[in-house]
Amino acid sequence: MTAMDASSTGTGTGAGSESGEAGASRARPAGDPVRRLLATVLACEAVVIALAIPVAVAVLDVSGGTAGAVCGGLAVVCLLMAGLLRFSWAVPVGTVLQVLVIATGFMVPTMFFLGALFGALWGTAIWMGRKAREAAAR
Repeated sequence: MTAMDASSTGTGTGAGSESGEAGASRARPAGDPVRRLLATVLACEAVVIALAIPVAVAVLDVSGGTAGAVCGGLAVVCLLMAGLLRFSWAVPVGTVLQVLVIATGFMVPTMFFLGALFGALWGTAIWMGRKAREAAAR
C-alpha cells in the first residue's frame, strides 16, 4: 500500500492521519449521506450565486468589482465548504454561509428568495441525511 492509499483509507500512521476517538469526533465517514446531500446543496448554490454576478452588473447596475467580489467570493466559499464537510465544524459554518447568501439579496433582490430556498434545502438535507444515516445503521 502506498502512502497515498494509506492516507485516503484512513489507515496510515503518518502525521496527517487521524486515529482513535479524537479523529472520529472531527471527521465524518466518506459515505455519510448527510455529507453527500450538503455537498450537493453547496455545489448547486455556488452555481446560482455565480450566475447572480451578470444579473447584478447588467440589470441592476452594481459595479462589476463589487458583484464579483461578493457573489464570486461566496461561490468559491460554497465550493470549498463542500469539500470540507468531512469536518464536524463545517455544518455550522455552512449554516452561517446560508445566511450570507440570503444577505446577497440586498444587492440582487431575487437572492432573498433563492437564498431562503437554499437555506430550506440545507435544513432538509441535514434532516433527511440524518434519517438516512439512522436507517443505514439499523
